[in-house]
Amino acid sequence: MDAELMDLIRGRSAADIADAVRALVERGALRAGDALPPVRTLAEGLGVNRNTVASAYRQLAQAGLVVTKGRGGTTVADPRPVPQEGFAGDSVLRDVATGNPDPEFVPDPARALAAMAGRPVLYGEPVIDPDLERWAAKWMSDATPPGAPARLTITSGAADAIERLLAQALTRDDAVGLEDPCFLAAIHTVRVGGYRPVGIPVDDEGMTVEGLRAALERGVRAIICTPRAQNPTGASLTAARAAALRDELRAHPYVLVIEDDHFSMLSQRPLHSLIGPHQRRWAVIRSVSKFLGPDMCLAVTASDPDTAAGLATRLTPGTTWVSHLLQRLVLALMTDADVRGKIASAAAHYAARNVAFAARLTAHGVPTIARDGLNLWVELPVAADDVVHRLMRRGWLARSGEEFRLSPGAASDRLRLTVHDLDDADAEHLATDIAAAVRASAQRPGTREVA
Repeated sequence: MDAELMDLIRGRSAADIADAVRALVERGALRAGDALPPVRTLAEGLGVNRNTVASAYRQLAQAGLVVTKGRGGTTVADPRPVPQEGFAGDSVLRDVATGNPDPEFVPDPARALAAMAGRPVLYGEPVIDPDLERWAAKWMSDATPPGAPARLTITSGAADAIERLLAQALTRDDAVGLEDPCFLAAIHTVRVGGYRPVGIPVDDEGMTVEGLRAALERGVRAIICTPRAQNPTGASLTAARAAALRDELRAHPYVLVIEDDHFSMLSQRPLHSLIGPHQRRWAVIRSVSKFLGPDMCLAVTASDPDTAAGLATRLTPGTTWVSHLLQRLVLALMTDADVRGKIASAAAHYAARNVAFAARLTAHGVPTIARDGLNLWVELPVAADDVVHRLMRRGWLARSGEEFRLSPGAASDRLRLTVHDLDDADAEHLATDIAAAVRASAQRPGTREVA
C-alpha cells in the first residue's frame, strides 16, 4: 500500500502534501484505519525534508483526518463526529453520562408565555429587545473588565456565539487554544470551522499557566476558557491563577480571549477572569440553558466594540437574529422571583448531590472530589474505558474522559458522571458498581492494584 500511495501523494510543502492526502480521503482511496507511509519513507520519495512531511501529518491530525500513534504509525481517522451531550436515546442502560440539567429544576415557562404580550417586531428593528438589553447589561456587569467599553450581542446559545466569534476573527487553519480536556461543543466547533486546536492542560485551578504560555508560543489567535465549573473537570479559576494567566496574556493583547461562563447563576464559585485591562480582543458569554433548559437557545455576549462589530455583521435583522419572542420569554422568566428562587434551589441541589455521591465513591475506595458544575470528574486507578465497559454489563451507561480529550484515541483514567438525578438507593447502587468495576479491572494483568 505504501508504494501505491507514494505514486498518489504529491507536494513540496506541508500544505500541498496535506491537501493530497485529504483528497485521497475524500475520494475514498484512503479509508478509516488505512496506514499512511512512514514520515521518512514519504520524505525520501518526495525529496523533501522529514520535518515537512511531519508538519503535513500534524496538520491532518489537528484537522481530525488522521491519528498519529507514535511508533504505531499514522492512520486515517474514523470519520465519526465528535460525541455530543445528551441522552443516549437508543440505549436500554441507565444513562449517567448525559450532562443534562435536572428536569425537576427547569422552570415551567407556561405562566411567562401566557403573560407575554407586545406588538410584532418587523425587519430593520434593533436585533436586541430593549428591555432584555437593559436586564442583560446588569447581568453581565460583573463579568467584563473594569472600565473597559463593552457591547452586548444576543446569539442562539453559547456554541453559536463561539462559532460566530471565531468566524469573524479567524481564517481556516488558524490556531485556537482549547482546554484539554475540553467541552464537547467547543471541540466540535473548532474542528468543523477548520481551525487548529491547541490543547491547554487543566488542573484543579483551571487552565494552567504553562499550558497557556506554550499555546501562545505556538501562535494561537484565539483562546476559549471556562472560568468556573469547567466541563468536564468542574475546575474553577482561583484568583491567583487568573492573575497569573492575565500576566501571561499581557504581551498578547490582540489574541481573542473568549470566556464561556456557562454555569453562571448555578455556580458555587466566585468568578475570576483571565481578561485583563490590556486585552484588546475579548468576549464573555453567558447562556441560560443550564438553568432555563437546553431548549432556551439564548446567550448574552459582552465584548469589546471591535469584536461586537464583527459579530453584528453576522447577525443581520431578518436572517440570523434571535427571535424577539424568545428574548421576551427569557426576560419574563429571569425577572420572575419564583423562577430566580428555583434557580437558587437548583444550584444547591446540584452541589449537594455531587458532594454526596463523591462521598459514596470515596467510602467505596475510589477517592473523589466534587468540584463545581452539573457533573463529577472521577479519577480512577485503572483505564476508564475498561470500567465503562464493565459498568455497561451492570446496566449503566457512563462516559470515559477519553471523549473530552483533544487528541483522538488518547487514553484516559477519568469518568465523567451525571448523577444529580439519582435517588439515594440508585446512587449507592452506582457507587458500589463503580468500585466493583475498578477492582475487577485492577486484577487484570499489567494493571496496578487499587489501594
